[in-house]
Amino acid sequence: MSEHQVLEASERKYLLKGLVCAGCAAKIEDALNKTEGIDEANLDLSTGVLYVKSRLSNEHEVVENIVKSFEPHVEVTPAGAEELSEEMPRECCVSDGGNAPKKLLRVTKDGVVMLFSAFALILLLVNQERSFIPYPWNYVLALSGYLAAGSNVLSKAVKNLLHGYIFDEYFLMAVATIGAFFIGALPEAVGVMLFFRIGEILQDRAVNKSRRSIESLLASRPKTALVSIDGKLVEMDPAKVSPGAVVVVRPGEKIPLDGVVLEGFSSVDTSPLTGESLPISVSPESEVKGGCINKEGLLRIRTTKPFVESSIYKMMELVERASARKAKTEKFITTFAKYYTPVVVLLAVAVAVIPPLVVEGETFSNWLYRAMVLLVISCPCALVVSIPLGYFGGIGLASARGVLIKGSIVMDALNDVRTVIFDKTGTLTEGVFRVLSVEVVDGFDESELLRLAALAELHSNHPIARTIVKEAQRRRLPLRDEEITFHKVYPGKGVMANWKGKKIIVGTDEFLSENGIEVKESSKNATVVNVALEGKHIGRILLGDALRQEAKNAVSKLRALGVEKLMVLSGDNQRSTEAVAKEAGIPCFKGALLPEEKVKAVEEEMEKAREKEKLLFVGDGINDSPVITRSDVGVAMGGIGSDAAIEVADVVIMGDSLEKVPEAICIARRTRKIILQNIVLVLSVKAFFLALGAMGVATMWEAVFADVGVALLALVNSMRSMKFQKKGC
Repeated sequence: MSEHQVLEASERKYLLKGLVCAGCAAKIEDALNKTEGIDEANLDLSTGVLYVKSRLSNEHEVVENIVKSFEPHVEVTPAGAEELSEEMPRECCVSDGGNAPKKLLRVTKDGVVMLFSAFALILLLVNQERSFIPYPWNYVLALSGYLAAGSNVLSKAVKNLLHGYIFDEYFLMAVATIGAFFIGALPEAVGVMLFFRIGEILQDRAVNKSRRSIESLLASRPKTALVSIDGKLVEMDPAKVSPGAVVVVRPGEKIPLDGVVLEGFSSVDTSPLTGESLPISVSPESEVKGGCINKEGLLRIRTTKPFVESSIYKMMELVERASARKAKTEKFITTFAKYYTPVVVLLAVAVAVIPPLVVEGETFSNWLYRAMVLLVISCPCALVVSIPLGYFGGIGLASARGVLIKGSIVMDALNDVRTVIFDKTGTLTEGVFRVLSVEVVDGFDESELLRLAALAELHSNHPIARTIVKEAQRRRLPLRDEEITFHKVYPGKGVMANWKGKKIIVGTDEFLSENGIEVKESSKNATVVNVALEGKHIGRILLGDALRQEAKNAVSKLRALGVEKLMVLSGDNQRSTEAVAKEAGIPCFKGALLPEEKVKAVEEEMEKAREKEKLLFVGDGINDSPVITRSDVGVAMGGIGSDAAIEVADVVIMGDSLEKVPEAICIARRTRKIILQNIVLVLSVKAFFLALGAMGVATMWEAVFADVGVALLALVNSMRSMKFQKKGC
């Protein structure tokens, strides 16, 4: 073990300001993953964020040395919750690595250099026709224009060679253009380097534009909180505000942290979190989320969570980390480029050497020129940059629409969804129960039965438990916590409590039967909660829950997208599950399931699926964590605020609209379509021009189009993934 290694691995995040080169990003990630003591490194070029899991005590030093060995100008900044400042949302998106004057200076410098190289190229082209620049001044002019445009490329080629990365785009450009000098193709040498550099600048701009597409999402983070301290209002960083503090939010301001309204009435714009433009009304005791905008009245809010546990922080983390989970297509392209480039280099060597030796009358300079053309055409930049950018555009678009997709690997899985299974309570239904009636057995008092059930459920967070407690409170029944000396929750079954030395059981028919209590089954299509006292069934509480308004429309859209099987799984009784499923238009359903039985049901459906077909499960992210984890694609509805949803779900729908499920599938399919278009476009054009180059038909100028031109076309096509289409996928 190295002296700098520690026993326990930890994960840290770094912001790489100034990194826009896709090839460099891949090399940095590869070098970090090969470093002793680093277990895993994921670099997301689209956000400029590096995630490192290592056992190194000097991790920051190691990371910075590796990054700067490839890109010396890049700033490596550790990022943590304690360092969150008002600039944090922009740090991951800003790529200039400095302030505005430095950026202006760099842009001016690049412009002057490009103009000088372009001027040199024009003179060289004219000189080919009129020969007014004598030798060796034509070489001096060519070399000046060449170095002005390509010194950075040559420098990177040398650095990469020293790191053992021989076959990359910089190596190809360097060899091709130096070879052009040797055979006297001076305009081609300068032109290739000039257009390659212009292409790099335009690619950098495309990456920066994709980063700016999420700035609006990350900028939702409130920069200040107005905290009431001893009667005075003090401006503080939200990251430094403790739970329980009282914050004041004026009309038009962002709510800084999650909390509960103490005073005031207003409407709140939740679009920064949910993507839904319709405001919601809030009043005292209403829960509000950080990042939402207060529209009208003054609000006094008591915070309930620290900033690092707030909804807006979780959203920012999801958006930043999403692109780090790479799809098979991205990994394939990286691997493909690793082998494709050496093969093309060997082919170019064969083209340059074999024909002059074998075919009589052929000149070495002629075939060397053809080889140089092949090297320029073979550069893999178009795929290396455009494909990650396409995925990131789709993920960014979904995020702006209130759907957080955890990486391109999930985007690919969404494409193949053919089975969708819904949880019932809180997913297909609104999850807002109401007590329909209380039925007693053997003349037991109705109010006392409700009170005992509420006491047993007092410490449970389940929607049904909260409904029973609220109903008891509405009837002003006395609920004293000290009366309960024991309380235990049995997930999917019910609760058991000890009240004044007596045993209360509240739950399903099956739960009471397991405890030796005889229960007469209810014949009503409602959610039934049985109550037993001292081993005797004393009655039941019947609850109702309404189907979501958009449920039928969501089901219809899923069918239109080719989803072949729809099903409802629920822990509720079979009659209630059947009623909800039929109302939503879903033919298959199973009720009275425990969490482990839901997992088994999902596994059975996954076994029935054809190869490459995926199953998607939609749940509330609290009681459905096991089945969300087991599904091919787990979706958590309204998951912001639920740690279980954030951790286990592949997709988090930040609002409560079921229509976001087909929308996520639609965005994923359109993203894949764009990526496949890029792959076909790039490979077909390159194959065509490689054939022309080998036959001597294509010149360096066609090679420049096959490299830089196609890369720019692919980038422009990738940018389409950032735009939402209301119709079609």
